[in-house]
Formats: sequence, structure tokens, C-alpha cells
Amino acid sequence: MAKEPRSLGGKVVAITGGARGIGKATAAALVREGAKVAIGDLDKPLAEEAAAELGGETIGLELDVTRRDSFANFLDQVSERLGPLDVLINNAGIMPIGPFTSEDDATARRMIDINLHGVIYGMKLALPGMRERGRGHVVNLASQAGKAGLPGGATYCATKHAVVGLSEAVRAELRDTEIEVSVVMPAVVNTELGSGLPDTPGIKKLEPEEVAEAIIKALQFPKFDVWVPASSAVMDKLIHPLPRRAREVIGRLLKVDKVLAEPDQVERAAYEDRAAHSEPGLEPEAVKGEQARETEEGSPVTR
Repeated sequence: MAKEPRSLGGKVVAITGGARGIGKATAAALVREGAKVAIGDLDKPLAEEAAAELGGETIGLELDVTRRDSFANFLDQVSERLGPLDVLINNAGIMPIGPFTSEDDATARRMIDINLHGVIYGMKLALPGMRERGRGHVVNLASQAGKAGLPGGATYCATKHAVVGLSEAVRAELRDTEIEVSVVMPAVVNTELGSGLPDTPGIKKLEPEEVAEAIIKALQFPKFDVWVPASSAVMDKLIHPLPRRAREVIGRLLKVDKVLAEPDQVERAAYEDRAAHSEPGLEPEAVKGEQARETEEGSPVTR
């Protein structure tokens, strides 16, 4: 007998980075399923605009995932306005790309703070309440780059590898509970984050709605590994057992090594600029000030 999908009607769902792209598409899909959705985003006006557009019991709230106090305040507001949290979708993430040795330290720290620490904060803050209520579901957005290392995106790949490993470990800790964990691994998605990236043979760019559909399915029929498209899971199973040299040859034939290494810089410029301002504490002026203080006082390591 086929399993019945879990109803999402009336469920309280919080989405980080939900004002655009995959986050917004997922919010829209959840609203159609009858869920009560909280969109959290660094851009509060855009979050409120998205919530108004989607209607239903949707709210838009300011959220800086790099700050624990901001994340805690976000989840408190969700509970106060919509009710106890049922689902947390850690979607916020950035992908500045370029040669590893040309990447400045502020960019690397920004990616780690948003892509990894943001997920860690969210899970640490949401899981205790889920444990008390005996139910819940955490969905972490990783990437197929979390299963491979692609030139041009070394630090990004590192953060997504970390999200996959983090999700695996937390899932194991929750094994004897009714709390589900899913990790979503899309290919390149047609969003601002994926702008300017080249097409590769046999792998078409996804639309954000396709990723949203996969997330909905994972909530209705709980599953840990969520590959998007699903056919990627088959490819991974076929290629993974091969020797490294063979895997690399196949990757080059499919031009996977070009995806992050050879973007259209003009088409991508607007996104790279926005990503560079996605964590206020790490904007260039703030970093310069921090470096100046360290020079005057001695580095945290040596003093």
C-alpha cells in the first residue's frame, strides 16, 4: 500500500533567505499546501514584500543568519505570530566564485558564516523546541557541490560539504526521535546565485520551482538525501565507485570542471556585488577596521 503524504496544512514553517530564488519558490509552494510561512531575510522590506505577494498566513521578518541573537529573535517572532515551529528550512547561502588564491579572507569568512554557521545556529536554536514537542523537520540546503570539489568554488564547496556532514551527524543524534532531517542537493539553479554559469552537457539548469517541489516532497515523504534532479542520485551511484582518475575524466568530458571556473563575469557582476554586502559585519570597511585594530593590539593568536 502506498504511503500517505504527511499533510502540511497548518504547519508552521520558517525559511531563511526566503525573499528570493529557491526560498521564495519554496514559500509559495508551502502556502499552496496550506502552511503558515515565515520568510526570514537580511533584506527586511523584500521579505515583507514577498510575504504580502504570497498571501495566506505568510509573514516577512528581518534575519541575519550570521548572528545568533538575530536568529533567536526571528524564531521567537515566528512562534509568537504563527505558533510553535514545525519546520525549519535553512536556505540562506551565498556563492562568490573565483580562483582560490585570489579569494580575499573576508569573502571566505562571509561564506562560512552564512552557509555554515547560519545552518548551525538555526539547528541549535530550533531543535530543543522540536524535541520538547516530540516532532519537527529540518531541511538544509546544500548543493551537489557538497559532494564534489569544483575549481573556481573551493570555499563554497567546503561549506556545502560541511552542511552535508553536519546534517548526517545531527540526523544520527536524532535517530530515536520523531524529528526528521533532510539535506537538499540541487544542481545549478536558474536564480541570481546561478547567474552567468555555463550550461554543461546532459545537465540542464533547474528552475527554483523544481527545487521547491523536491522540498515539498521531502516534507510529505521524509527522506534524508534529496538530489535535484532525482536522476543525479543515479549518476552519483554509477560514478562514485570508479577510481578517482576515471571520475575526473568523466567530469571533464561533461565539463563539470568549467561550471564555477568559467562564468560570464558581466552577467554575474550584479550578484557578486550583492553577495559582497550580504553580511554587514564583513563589508570591506569593517574588515579594514578590524585588521587595523589587530595591527595595533597584536593578533588574537599572539597576544
